[in-house]
Amino acid sequence: MLSVTYAEADARNLVKKHFGYTPAHVASGPGSVELLGDATGCADGLVMAVAVDRGVHIASAPRTDGRIELVSSAFPQPELFWLTELELNPAAAWADGVKGVLHQLRSRGVHSSGFSAAIHNSIPTGLDLGSGAALEVATALAVRQLYPYSLTETGATLPPKRDGRGGLPPLSKAERRHLARLCRDVDNKFLGGRSGFADHVPALFGKAWNVLSIDCRFETVEPTPLVGEALIICGSGADVPQAADWNAELRMHWESAAQKLRAKSLRSVEPQLLAANRGRLTAREYECAYHVVGEIARGAAGERALRDDDHRQFGHFLFQSHESARDFLKNSTPELDLLVELARAHPGCLGARPTSGRRGGATINLVAYHQAESFIETVVRQYERRTGHEIRPLACQIVNGAA
Repeated sequence: MLSVTYAEADARNLVKKHFGYTPAHVASGPGSVELLGDATGCADGLVMAVAVDRGVHIASAPRTDGRIELVSSAFPQPELFWLTELELNPAAAWADGVKGVLHQLRSRGVHSSGFSAAIHNSIPTGLDLGSGAALEVATALAVRQLYPYSLTETGATLPPKRDGRGGLPPLSKAERRHLARLCRDVDNKFLGGRSGFADHVPALFGKAWNVLSIDCRFETVEPTPLVGEALIICGSGADVPQAADWNAELRMHWESAAQKLRAKSLRSVEPQLLAANRGRLTAREYECAYHVVGEIARGAAGERALRDDDHRQFGHFLFQSHESARDFLKNSTPELDLLVELARAHPGCLGARPTSGRRGGATINLVAYHQAESFIETVVRQYERRTGHEIRPLACQIVNGAA
C-alpha cells in the first residue's frame, strides 16, 4: 500500500507545483487484473478479477469559472477546456477519459462547476492493468468530492450531505453499480470503444485478498478469498501490435456465432450445443465461440475451486485459459507463450495466462508467496537468456476498491 501513499503525495505535489496551492481532495482508482473470463464480458459471461495496488490518483480543487484545467505527471502540456465543450482532443488523448466522465455525469443530471486537477498514474504501461478504467473511476470520485452527487437508475437524485469534518458517506453497492455502468458508457458512447460491465467493477468493488466473481448478465459481484499466493505481472518487453481492429474482428465472429445459434449471447450456449451445431458456423466463428463458451465454463469452475480453497485447481484454469486463447482465438504471441512456459516449469507457480485477451504484452502469474522471489529470479534469468530482453516483473497486492 506504500506505493499508493507515495502516488497520492505525487499528485498533491503536482497541484502545488503547477497551480501554486494545496488541493482540496485526492481521489484514487486502483488498477485491476483479470484472472479468468477472457473475452466473455461482452458475451454476458463470467469474469474473475481483482483490484491491485497501482492506480490513478487525482488531486483537485474547485474553481468557479466553469473551466477545467488538467495536468499530468506523464505529459508536459496541460489541457484546458470549458465544462460545456467536452470534445475529444487527439493532442491530449490522456484527458479524454476525464471529459467522458464529465459528459456522462451531465447526461445524468449531475451539476458541477470547474476545477483544477493533477493526475498521477502509478500503473506501469504495457501491462494491461486497467489504467483507463482507473482514470474514469478516479475522475467520477474526484467530481463527487468537489460537487457531491448521488445516482439512481434514472439519473441524479438528492446529493449526499457532508459530515462535521467535510467527509461524504461511502458509496452504497447500488451507487457503485451505477458508476460502473456510467464508466462503461464513457468508453462506449464517448470514446468509441466497446467495454463490458466487468471492466470498471474491480476499481469500485475490489476487496483486499479476495477475487471478485462478476456476472456480466445479471451484474452481480461476489468476493471469494484468495490468501497465500502472490500475483506477479511479467511484461514481455516486446512491441505489442495495435489491437483495436483485431478485437473488433473477434467480437464480430462470436456475435455472429451467437446469432446463428439463435442465442441472445454465447452465455446461453452450452459446450454440447456448440459442438452439435458446429456445421452452422464458419471455421473462425466456431474457434472464437469455442474459446468464449469454454472460458465462461472455466469462470464458473474457477469460482467453485476458490470456494473449496483449491488454489492449485484454480491456477490450472489459468493455464487452460491461455491454451484456449492461443489455439482458438490465436491472439497470443511467442513472447507470451514463452513466459507462460517458464512459469509452468517453476514449482511455485500455480497458474499463468496473459493479462488480457487483447494481445496484451504481459502475463499474470499466481505464485506461492514463499516461492515468489525464486520465481521472479528464475523467469527473469531464463527469459533474458532465450530472448535477449531484460524484464522487471511486478509483484501486486490485491486491494480494496476506491469506494
